[in-house]
Amino acid sequence: MTTEQAAAWGATGDHSPLMNNYGSPPRLFVKGAGAELWDADGNRHLDFLCGLAVTSLGHADPDVAAAIAAQAGTLTHTSNLFANEHQAPVAERVSELIDAGSGQVLFQNSGAEAVEAAIKLARKYQGRGRHVVISAMRSFHGRTLAALAATGQPEKHEPFQPLPEGFHHVAWNDLDELERALSPEVGAILLEPVQGEGGVNPADVSYLQGVRRICDERGILLIMDEIQTGFARTGEWFGFQHAEIRPDIVTLAKGIANGMPVGAIWARDDVAAAFVPGDHGSTFAGQALALAAARATLDRYVAMDAPAVVRERGAALRAGLSAMDGVDHIRGAGLLLGVELTPDALAGRTGPEIARACLDAGLIINGITPTALRLAPPFIITDEQIAEAVSIIAGVLEAKEVA
Repeated sequence: MTTEQAAAWGATGDHSPLMNNYGSPPRLFVKGAGAELWDADGNRHLDFLCGLAVTSLGHADPDVAAAIAAQAGTLTHTSNLFANEHQAPVAERVSELIDAGSGQVLFQNSGAEAVEAAIKLARKYQGRGRHVVISAMRSFHGRTLAALAATGQPEKHEPFQPLPEGFHHVAWNDLDELERALSPEVGAILLEPVQGEGGVNPADVSYLQGVRRICDERGILLIMDEIQTGFARTGEWFGFQHAEIRPDIVTLAKGIANGMPVGAIWARDDVAAAFVPGDHGSTFAGQALALAAARATLDRYVAMDAPAVVRERGAALRAGLSAMDGVDHIRGAGLLLGVELTPDALAGRTGPEIARACLDAGLIINGITPTALRLAPPFIITDEQIAEAVSIIAGVLEAKEVA
């Protein structure tokens, strides 16, 4: 960040008014349009990360912007003591996309809140004594205490021990180990269809189908964390649909409102009925301003047939990356891709260092592991933008310099 950008951000000398939770930001962005961002110095960047798979329609989408502006001029917030005009239509749309209109929705403000609500709902439904949640190693479900306890990354746990009890972790994609971990106390299994923060690791179709079978046999709830994968990011409306299974609870956020803070959980009707007034709540969840954005975003997804667009754009991006020197393999689905690099391409660098060099060259991606890059561009990327992104990555790999 330049001196001018640091001043605009609020930093003076060695002091910042903000806690150092995210480190020193390398850029201060002031404008976005489609798949492009401009920083405070006027430098253009291609955004192939979308605020971590959030702005799927790109920045400043005119339909979403118009919906937010119109709502801001009429009504922003009244609390959940009252209804607003967007709650039922958005909930109906979500239910329609998940399970042909069945089930019910509870709005939240974020993905972590959605996971917390899902865990509470599972415990309430199963009753005392069936409180244990099984999740996978390398999973990521959020940073609030229960969501963190469900996250299968022990290195993230240590600073905050002791964490809430009742969470067990098993090897990813290993059905036998999951079965061995079952006990009478297990009430829910929580899985991502593609582990995003864990390295862009897809679940095998047979694995998800096996988990669904186990849950049916033992009366266990299957919670699918679709926070990063939901709303067409993988080429289906939801990642679990690749396996043709039906979850009991689904957690949602990120792409639901193209940048406005909206989370949600969906649950099948009998599970949803476990929550009664007073069991869970949030001051801001489901407010009119945020849901106006969600409504406009979901309408755009449906109108453009977002899953078909993502399959086509994802195939084009994957083809461009596959043709690049230094790529060991590509994993993921649709427009959520992990690019594993060869040792020669890494040349002693890490994935985050390569991502920083790409940022300096005008491309926003991130290093998701020491050896891999994550790309999650908006659905509206063009062939020319894909070619430009691939060229930037190829140039950084060829330079073989540490950022």
